[in-house]
Parts: sequence; structure tokens; C-alpha cells
Amino acid sequence: MKYANWRVPASGPEIPRSLLSAGCTPLLAGILHLRGFSDADRVNAFLRGGAEQLSDPLALPDMINAVQRLTRAIVTGEKVAVYGDYDVDGITAACLLADYLRTRDLDCEIYIPDRLSEGYGLNTAAIKKLADKGVTLIVTVDCGVTSLEETAYAASLGVDMIITDHHECRESLPEAEAVVNPKRPDNGEAGQNLAGVGVAFKLVCAMAGDTEKMLRRYADLVAVGTVADVMPLLGENRYITAMGLKMIAEGKCRPGFRALIWETGVAEKKLTASTVGFSLAPRINAAGRLGRTRMAVRLLETADRREAAELAAELCSQNRQRQDLELEIWKQAREMLGSERPETPIVLAAENWHPGVIGIVASRLTDTYSVPAVMICLDGENGKGSCRSTGAFNLYEALAACTDCLEGFGGHAMAAGLTVRRDKVDELRRKLGEYYLAHPDGEPPALEPELMVDDPELLSMECVESLDALEPCGNGNPRALLYMEDAMLDTLTPIGGGKHLRLRLVKFGREFDCVFFSQTAPKLGARQGQRVDVVFVPQINEFRSRRSVQLVITDLRPHAERTA
Repeated sequence: MKYANWRVPASGPEIPRSLLSAGCTPLLAGILHLRGFSDADRVNAFLRGGAEQLSDPLALPDMINAVQRLTRAIVTGEKVAVYGDYDVDGITAACLLADYLRTRDLDCEIYIPDRLSEGYGLNTAAIKKLADKGVTLIVTVDCGVTSLEETAYAASLGVDMIITDHHECRESLPEAEAVVNPKRPDNGEAGQNLAGVGVAFKLVCAMAGDTEKMLRRYADLVAVGTVADVMPLLGENRYITAMGLKMIAEGKCRPGFRALIWETGVAEKKLTASTVGFSLAPRINAAGRLGRTRMAVRLLETADRREAAELAAELCSQNRQRQDLELEIWKQAREMLGSERPETPIVLAAENWHPGVIGIVASRLTDTYSVPAVMICLDGENGKGSCRSTGAFNLYEALAACTDCLEGFGGHAMAAGLTVRRDKVDELRRKLGEYYLAHPDGEPPALEPELMVDDPELLSMECVESLDALEPCGNGNPRALLYMEDAMLDTLTPIGGGKHLRLRLVKFGREFDCVFFSQTAPKLGARQGQRVDVVFVPQINEFRSRRSVQLVITDLRPHAERTA
């Protein structure tokens, strides 16, 4: 059992007749009803929504000012820089905006700071470098909304700034030509869930005055950036992402995406948001983590298929290097922790850890031990750390309580970064532990399936196929997670060299083929003939032209009779 805390439905689903009449299968109707869709009109609007989902780009604060300043740059022939971030959202946003500005004959270059030497966001050295090259206007994407000092410095050099961002704002905004951010307190509902690439897309739509044309050109970039940044796939995000995934699946996308799909071995599989999140995004991110962001930019900019194939192969190689680094740091961290499970936040520090990878290891530690984790890369007398939290523990507030032993920190409740002196690491560990014990984070994360399967027909081929209507699935619109209790565990077979399990369950007098990734029978404590409860995602498995229903297990536990 992976999750100690299960919150399961007490009974089978309520299936509204109105949703069945609208053409939904019982399983799809049950899921939609649980998600608040009670009538056919709302269901149709959600499942088949089109361009009416898109918000007006000019409704975003300062958008008109941004359009006017960029239009002036085009008319007067200024040199412009698009300043992005080194993650997938920032890279796709930078490529999108730069491509559009070049179609307007602007002299435009992309600048993305080096993660290892410059860190996140605007910095004065980069601004000076751009100014020395004759740049008179910098447009940020996916960053800049908190860069008050850097914006003022740019102004002192005669460089104007347009900020486009989607992160939380401080009390004061930068004194820029425009600050386009849906999180501004003076904004209404427009674009609240947009990624950084979504805000950049709104800017080009406002410039072009033709959203449909811009969608046909840029939906692939917006889709990948939105999914990679784990933005809610609802409303206009859902519509744009669906369009972008369709473009990529049909090969009507950038050559770089086509090449990356082939290189990752998912070309023959159905393209979903999960494909982007687990296959494409990590490889684009790997370039930024290892200080090779320019390679990812080139992949998305090139129109040459051969160059795209070469760059995709190199990105995959970089991702394997990232995985090797991650595994080595993970092993070292486990050795440092020893056999006892920590009861307070993990704070580990070492020389030679790669700063672009320690955040991933911190996440793994948090998932494994169910406590916050801080991984610190030491360099001389200083260290840079990546922090992750779990449950309801507010990491940002915890670090704020430890400021006297920190050089600096930033982030939010679940993830943060910090700088600390080497001789303050032990003090940070002690103070963070004291704060954690004084502010317990409540229950560990719970496993919460939506629907109990109380009828085998809910897992028919037709019902499981109907769940495709929910795609694209992701944050805010997850894949259907189901629960079945008191099934008999008929067989357990190790697969994938013993790393995974194939199982067969018997319930309702029927057999169900299942797969449980990254689990073994001894680790689960599972045995043949055992009565078990399972939480799973149903899917259609295709093997040698044969299609069948398969249950992808999320967790399994011994069955216990319900108590009154």
C-alpha cells in the first residue's frame, strides 16, 4: 500500500438520466455528475466547447499599452529582446513571441538566463548586455512581475520594458511601459488560469487582431507550455490545448515537436496531455536544468527537419544525463538519511550536487518520506537550495520564520529556493524542524478516487472508451480515478525485469487485467488469493491488434469489511 490514507466513496455512482439522454455512457455520466455537471447543456459546453471559450486579449490590464509600445517599435525599427525563463513554459513563450515579432519585421532576439550562473528572472548584467547590443525594448515572458529594481535599472539605460507574466504580484508593480499579468489585483476574470505562454499568446492575438489565425500558428507551443506548467485544463486552456495536441498528432506542428515525438518513442501512441507532461516536457526542461537552454530554443525555432532530428536526439541525451545525475544524488541522499524515517523536514547539503537537479530529488524525498525536503548544493562558503513540501505545511511561511539563518529565499507554499551560508545549514535544519513540530501539517496526502465501481458494465469497452471525451486531462480536469473493493487477487506476475507487476483481479464473476508500475509483490505484501481493494485508472490496452480494458493500478490494499 502506497497511501496510508484512503478516502473512498461509500456507494456506487449516481447516474443522471439527463446525461444518458445527452449521449453519455453510464461511466462518463457518473464522472461528470460528480464533477458538477448536472444538465446536458453544461456537459456539451464542457466537452465540445469551441472558440467561445477564449477570453478577449484586450481585457487584460495594460494590454493596449503593450500593443501600442510594440507597434511603435515596429514602425521605428527598434531592436527588441524577448526575455524568458529556462523552463518549458518560458521557452515556448519566448519562441512564440519572438516568431511573431519577426513576422512583423522586427529585429528580435531571445534571451534566456543561464539557470546555473544567472538564476531565475531578470538580472541587471543581462539588461546591460542587451543595452550594449542596441536593444531599446525588452519584453519579458513568464517572468518580471516582481522585478522592480531591474526595470528601473533598464530605464536608467534608456531601455523600455514590457512585462508579461502569470506569477503572483507584489504590492507594487514594476514601472514598465506595460505589465500584462492576469494575476494583477485590478484584473477581473480574464485569463486567470493562463500559463506564461498563454499570456504571450494573448499579446500576439491583440497585436494581430485575429485569434483564430494565431491559434493555427501557435496552438502547439501554447499547449506544450500550458501542460508542462501544470495549469488547469479548463475553459480556454482546455480548448487551446486540445487544438495544440491535435496539431502535433497530425504533424501540423513545429518540426522540433515532431522530431522529439519520434526520438522519445511515442510516435505510435495516442498523443495526450500526459504524453506531453511525461515524455516531451522533461526533455525540453533537461536543457534548462543542465545549462543548455539554447538547444531547446533552437529545436522549437528550426524549420529544418534534419536539424530538428539532431537536436531532439541531443535533448534526449541531455535528459538521460539529467536522470543519471538525479539517481546519483538520490542514492547519496538516501545514504545520508540512513535507515530511520525522518519525522521533521529533511535538510541535506553536499559539495558537487548539480543545482539544476536537486529540486527533483527534493520532490522524490518528499514523496517517499512524507515530510518537507531541502536539498542544498554547497559551493565555497555558500549554498543554494531547492525545497519541496507536502500536505498542508506552508513551506514559504516556514522559511520566513528562519530568515535569520538564510541569505535569501523565494517561492510559494509547496516549493521554494533559498541561499544559505555553509556554517548556517545545521541551524537551518534545527529551526526548520522546530517550526515543523510547532505547525503540524495535518493528515498525510489522501488517495481520493471519485467513483466506486459497483457494476461490471461500468468497465465495459464502451464505457472506458467514452472517457476519452474528458481529454485533454490534467490539472483541474484529471483522468477518472476509480475504486473497486473486495476483489480477489488471482495472479501476480513480475514484468519489466521485475520492476513492475501484472495482476489479474476477479470481481463480479469477471476477470480484469491490471498493471501496477514500480511495484513488486513483496513490497506490497500482496499474495495470490488475497481479497483486496484497488484504486485505478481504466484504459484501453492495444496489443497485436487486440483491444482490451486494462486497469492501471494506483494503489492496492488488503480488503477490510466496512464498519458502521
